[in-house]
Amino acid sequence: TFMNLSGESVREAADFYKVDPEHIIVIYDDISLNPGQIRIRKKGSAGGHNGIKNMIAQLGTDTFQRIKVGVGEKPKGYDLAAYVLGHFHGEDLELMEEGYEKAISATEEILKGEIDAAMNEYNRKVKPKEE
Repeated sequence: TFMNLSGESVREAADFYKVDPEHIIVIYDDISLNPGQIRIRKKGSAGGHNGIKNMIAQLGTDTFQRIKVGVGEKPKGYDLAAYVLGHFHGEDLELMEEGYEKAISATEEILKGEIDAAMNEYNRKVKPKEE
């Protein structure tokens, strides 16, 4: 499925493998974070993200682990889907590559059962968006 209906695929996989939602880790883009920043959560609302909204609806809970990877705010006049599926350039590309590495490290910590440590490590590094 495409992102907006990804909850359907996640639910089918969870049902097939008998995985409880709290053992699912979702890694996804977030336009409210600066490029390359990550934020980790154990649960929460969709925050306007249609794919996460669909996952919550399909799983019947908002209790699944998530790693948001900041892509920055969509420039004026851009289509949101085209922006988040597009390519990064220059400094943003470097920041995104760092963000991917942070997301990988955070995922490894979460898989070891250390989500609180990962949250402490990476969530404190989130800087407010520049105006």
